[in-house]
Amino acid sequence: MLLRFALIPCLLALSLPTCKKSAVSNGSANGANASASASPAKSDTSAGSTTASAQSVAPLPPPPAKPAIDQNAEVVIFGYHRFVNQVRRPDTEITPQDFEKQMQELKNKNIPVIPLQDLLAWKRGEKAIPPRAAVITFDDGWKSQHDVAWPIMQKYGYPLTLFIYTEGIRPGHFSGGESMTWEMLAEMRDAGVDIQAHSATHQDLRRPYDKVAKKKLNPQEYEQWLNNELIGSKQMIEQKLGVKCNCFAVPYGFYNGHVKEVAMKAGYEAMFTVYGQPITYRTPNDSLGRYLIEANKPKVFEDAVAAVANVAAGPAVAEVSNSTLSTSPANGETIRNAMPLIRANISSFGQIDPNSLQMRISGVGLVKPSYDPKTETVSYQATQKLSGPVTVIIGATVGGKKTESTFSFKVEDGGGAPGPATSAPPSASPAPTKK
Repeated sequence: MLLRFALIPCLLALSLPTCKKSAVSNGSANGANASASASPAKSDTSAGSTTASAQSVAPLPPPPAKPAIDQNAEVVIFGYHRFVNQVRRPDTEITPQDFEKQMQELKNKNIPVIPLQDLLAWKRGEKAIPPRAAVITFDDGWKSQHDVAWPIMQKYGYPLTLFIYTEGIRPGHFSGGESMTWEMLAEMRDAGVDIQAHSATHQDLRRPYDKVAKKKLNPQEYEQWLNNELIGSKQMIEQKLGVKCNCFAVPYGFYNGHVKEVAMKAGYEAMFTVYGQPITYRTPNDSLGRYLIEANKPKVFEDAVAAVANVAAGPAVAEVSNSTLSTSPANGETIRNAMPLIRANISSFGQIDPNSLQMRISGVGLVKPSYDPKTETVSYQATQKLSGPVTVIIGATVGGKKTESTFSFKVEDGGGAPGPATSAPPSASPAPTKK
C-alpha cells in the first residue's frame, strides 16, 4: 500500500509536460479570446527576449520599381590607342589636341558619355540611359593614356574603360618604356576607371601560333594557349587589381565562331570588335562594334557622332514573352541542320500590320520572312549556314506600337544542311585593316 501511494506523485509529475503542451495547443485553437482571457504567467527570459526582438524588427521596404527602359536609345563606342604630339603611326595615334577637340564636340552636341557598365546594365533591362550616348574606351595599356588622355577625360568628367593585354603591362613580355605599370592601373582603378581584358599577348586568336614561345601549335596546344589568352588574362586582371572583368575586346577584331564561344564560356558578358556601329537594345553582346579613332581618318569620329546626333527618345518597344510563342526550332533547342526553316506562330502579338513584319537573325541581320495570316505564322528558310548560338528577333506594329519577341537556338558544331551550302558561317568576321 505504501508503495502505491509513493508512486502517485511520480505519475503526476510525469504527466505535467503533456498537460502543459495540451494547454498551449488548446489555447491556440481557442483563438485570440482565449489568449486574452488567460492569466499572464511568468515566462522564461529567453522567450521574452525573442518576443521583444521580433517586435523591434522593422518591416522590409517594398522592392524598388523597375526603371523605365528606353529600348529606342542608341550608343556609340569610341576606341583610342596612343596620344602623341608627333603622329608617326596615324592608324593608332592621335594628338592630345585633336582628342580634346573630340571630347569638346561631344559636349557641344549634348551627347552624354556614360560608363561601359551602364550600357550593359541597360541591355540587361536594369538601368535607364539617355536616348543618345557615347562610351569611351582605350586599348592596350599605353602610358600616354595615363599621362595625357586621362587628365583630359577627368577635365570633362567623362567615365572611361581600359582594355589591356596583360603581357603588354610592365614588366610583361611585350612591355616597354611606353607601357603602363600595374601600379598606374591601380591608381586609375581607384579613381573609378573600368579595366577590362584585351587578351594576354595581343595576337590573332584564330591562328595556332604562340608569339612568346615562337612556335606553331598543334590542336591541343592551341586550345591551351587560347584559354590562357582569354581566361588567363581575365584571371590575372582580377587577381592583380581586385576587379570584376566581364568584357573582352578582340585584338585586331580578328575572331571566328570558336573564339567567340570560348570567350563567352570564359565568363565574359560582352565581346567588343572594331567594326563601328550604333549599339541598340537588341545588338548581340558577343559582337559590340566600336569606332576606332585614327589620326588619318577624322571622318570616323564624324560618322559616329552623326549616327546618334538625331536619335530622339521614343516609346519603349512592347515585349511579347517567348513562352507564348510556338517556334521551330524551339526556344533553347540544339539542332544539327545549319540551314533550318525558322518558323514562329505570332498570334500572341495581336492584330499586326503585315507590312511592318520584320525578322532579324544574329550573324545574318534583317531578312525577308513569309507570313500566313490564316495561321498567323511567320517563316524564313535560311539561305546560309548558321553556327553557334542563334538569336531570332521578330517585330511588327500592333495598334501603332512596335512589338517584338525573341527566341534562341543553337546549331551544333559541324551541323550539316541540305543542299550545296557553301556560304561561310556568319560568325566569321571580315578582316579589318588594323587594331
